Formats: sequence, C-alpha cells, structure tokens
Amino acid sequence: MMGTQTIAPPGAALDVRSVARTRLFDTWRDDVPAGIVVFLVALPLCLGIAVASGAPLISGVVAGVVGGLVVGALSGSSLMVSGPAAGLTPVVLLGIQQVGGFERLLPAVILAGILQLLLSGLRAGVVAYYVPSSVIKGMLAGIGLTLILKQLPHALGYDGDYEGDMSFVESSGSTTIGSLAEAFQQIQPGAVMAALLGVAVMFWWPRSPFAKIKLLPAPMVAVAVGVGLNELLRVVLPDLAIRGTHLVSLPAISDGNLASQFAFPDWSAFSSPNVWQLALIIGLVASLESLLSLEATNKLDPLRRDAPVNRELFAQGIGNVVAGFLGGLPITGVMIRSSANVDAGARSRLSVMVHAVLLLAAVLALGFVLNRTPLAAIASVLLVTGFRLAAPALWGTAWRLGYSHFIPFAVTIAAIVFTDVLRGIGVGLVVGIAFIIMEHLRSPVLSRISPPGAVLTRYALPEQVTFLSKASIARALNATAPGSRIEIDGRRTTRFDYDALEVLLLFRETAKARDIDYRLVGIPEAELTPAHMRIIS
Repeated sequence: MMGTQTIAPPGAALDVRSVARTRLFDTWRDDVPAGIVVFLVALPLCLGIAVASGAPLISGVVAGVVGGLVVGALSGSSLMVSGPAAGLTPVVLLGIQQVGGFERLLPAVILAGILQLLLSGLRAGVVAYYVPSSVIKGMLAGIGLTLILKQLPHALGYDGDYEGDMSFVESSGSTTIGSLAEAFQQIQPGAVMAALLGVAVMFWWPRSPFAKIKLLPAPMVAVAVGVGLNELLRVVLPDLAIRGTHLVSLPAISDGNLASQFAFPDWSAFSSPNVWQLALIIGLVASLESLLSLEATNKLDPLRRDAPVNRELFAQGIGNVVAGFLGGLPITGVMIRSSANVDAGARSRLSVMVHAVLLLAAVLALGFVLNRTPLAAIASVLLVTGFRLAAPALWGTAWRLGYSHFIPFAVTIAAIVFTDVLRGIGVGLVVGIAFIIMEHLRSPVLSRISPPGAVLTRYALPEQVTFLSKASIARALNATAPGSRIEIDGRRTTRFDYDALEVLLLFRETAKARDIDYRLVGIPEAELTPAHMRIIS
C-alpha cells in the first residue's frame, strides 16, 4: 500500500487518521533531496561491492535499482534502503568460484529469493523481535565506528580498499588499522580539502539560514562543494586536483554496448547441488541482515514507525528473484544507506525510489558528470553519518542502563569493528542472551502473595514456567523451613516445561520427610521419570 505512509512534522504528535490519508508524493520536498543524497552515497558502494564480489560492475547497480524500485515499493518500511551488501561479498565471491561463473550464480540468487518468500509465508520474521535492544544499539554504534575508520582513508585520498567494505580484514590482506596507517603516509591535499569542507558543511548547514531550503539538504551540498572545489583545483592548482582512482568510476556504457554489460542466468546451473547450497546460504544470510537492518532503521525513524517483518521478507524475496533474472547481486536491507536516508530528512519510501531512478539514469546518461565526483566528498558525508550512529550520547545511555545492557552493547561494537557486521552481531547475540539467562536465573520465580505473618504462605507462579525457572524454584523450595505450610498457585500459568514441573512434583516427598504442609493448586500432574530403572533377575 504505497499511499499509507506515516508522515508528520518532526516533534509533532502523530495522528493515525491523518497518516492513513497520506499519499506517496505528499512529502516530495523532503524525499526527493533525500533520494539524491542516498544516490550519491549508494553509487560508489554499489560499484565497490560488485568489484569486491568478483562480479560485473553493472550487477551492483542493477541490485541497487531493484532494491529501490521493487523492494522499496513492496516493503512496509518508509526509510530502509535495500541493495547490494558488503556482508554478502565473501559469499558471492566464493560462490562464483564454486558454481563456475557469475551467470551460474544468478539462479542461486533467484532460489534465495524464493526461500525468503517461503520464510515470509511461515511468519519467520518474528525472530527479529528476539534480538536484544543492547545488541541492536551496539550494531548501530559498531557500524558507525567502522564507517569512520573505513572512510578516513578515502578522506585522505587513499583508496586501497573498495567502497562499502565493512570487514576488518580487507580483500588485499591488510586490515582496517593497516589501511588507515597507510593512508597517513599517502595524503592527497586536494582530497583532504574536499573532505574537510564537506564535513564543515554537514555540521554548519543545518544551523545556517539555508537550512530552510528543503530541496538542498546538507549532504547534497557537501558533495556539490567537493565537486566544485576539485573543478576549481583543476584550473588553478592542477597538481592538487583529485584524479583517477580517487573519483567515482562508472562503467562506460553507450547505446552500442548496453546489452553486453548485463549478465543473465545460466539455467543449466539448477542441476548443480552447489547452486542449491549457495542459495540456502544467501537466502538465510540476506534474510537475517535485512531483518536486523529493519529493526535498526525502525529505531532511527524519528516517527518510530514499526515496519512489519514478514512483509519485509516478502519484499526482499521478490527483489532477489527480480535481481537474479536481471543479472544483479543479491539484495538485503543495508544500514549505511538507510542511515544516510534518515539523516537527509526522508519521510517516505519515495526517497528510496528516487535514489533507484537516479542510479539507473547515472548508468545510462550521467556517467561523465558523476565520474568527476571525488570519493573524499562522499567520505565527508559518511564520516558524519558514522559519527551520528556512534554518538557519545548513545554510549552514555547504555552505561546508565547498567552492566547487563552495556557489556553486550560494547562487545557487539568491538566484535563488529574487529571482524565484520554479521560476525559481530553473532558475538553480541551470544553475550546478550547469556546476560538474559543469568538475569532470569537470578530472578525469583515464586512470587509471595500471602500477607506477612500468615499461617499459610502462598506463592504464585508466572505465566511461563520454563526450564530456566528450575534452579530458582528448587532454591526457594529447599529453603523452606521444616514444619512450614506453603501453597504454590499455578492457575495463571499457561505453559509448564517438564523440567520445572518435575521439581514442583518431586518436592512432595521432600516435604513429607521435613513435615512441610505442601499444597499445589492449578499445577498439572505429570509422569515422573525415574533416575534409574531397577533390574529384577
């Protein structure tokens, strides 16, 4: 439903009835400039990820266009941008080698999309709700910090690593820290000037009188200033001008060779078991990355819109099927472009579609103009985006929420910076879940409901009594003094795990031995498994 976006002025109360009447183009003054900004950020990322994946350059642009037009139209998210993702780069690179070429990879992309459609039908998107908030916030801050470390070399004029790489160990064998050290030894003054001017514009523009001009958001002005500076340097100080690999590099396409740039599926690859195995990996990884990006984008949304997760899986599935048919890389929801979209003031999915139309136009007609854009100018926008994602205030909030929140938050950040986004989230999840389990084990399961001094001490059980409750129940029962009178009320409980139920029922024998009046109310009977079987000969 493209006409039901949640739109309201920043800080205004949300009127659900007015939201339902909002149409796609009602906020074009905000969305068109934001779409231009996302396009400027997305273009080098799409090309860089294609290069790193060992795929044709055009495949990255195809994925960006499909992610914007197809996934953007079908998704329930107003702000999340989809396209080729750095997280899938090693999977695609290895996959091309395993299946025997990019054309034979494309059927795997189609199958991955069909898998996502099946997951959507099975309502599997609910897994996103089980990711702890500390891990999601750590993911945002980790991506922000990594973005700063990865963009600093581009801002200094060193482009040894491809745009969009988020892995600590780079394809060249170097590391994020190694590339940064190398960059400081090969500083390009023109690039530094463009980056510094861009960062200055990004911070100054929102406070300037020009901020009222919605059609000129700060990121777009920052990139334009970088381009203008470099054109001036070409004339005035040619030795300082940014050239070659330090500029955006679109593939040269003319009317005569347009079709030859595209790859199409090799249908014979469906008979290869490797293709089906690769499809399973791409489908699962892309689904997880999209769901996590959706959850994080929801948190960045100023209007706090909660996009439906299963609809997102459906949109991503259709997008990957279309991308596979058209010769594109696998698609996922991507955080860097989504964050840039939010920062640029986007209000609806129109910005995502605008960025896709511009990607298409760039390849077909705007190559000469865009190839004069310094990567340092784009780096200035991404540096500020990274700073906002990893803002010090976020760390302060996490610290004040206590160690059980801060430690998973900090571990997720460190793991993302020193591995990559997906591995970092995995490590953060393990730590976050460990803290949840420890907190659960420490929390009392039996809640006393009788008044102090009552002859009969009554306890109530919660709605869910799981195996994690076993230790807490056993501790409380074993601490009961001989001669006591206690009652355990389970009438509110909707689910009993056998492990916890066994503890409650077995205590009857202990209670008799200790002269405890032990009563169970609303607790089902169960067959108790003996610890060992007696052998009769």
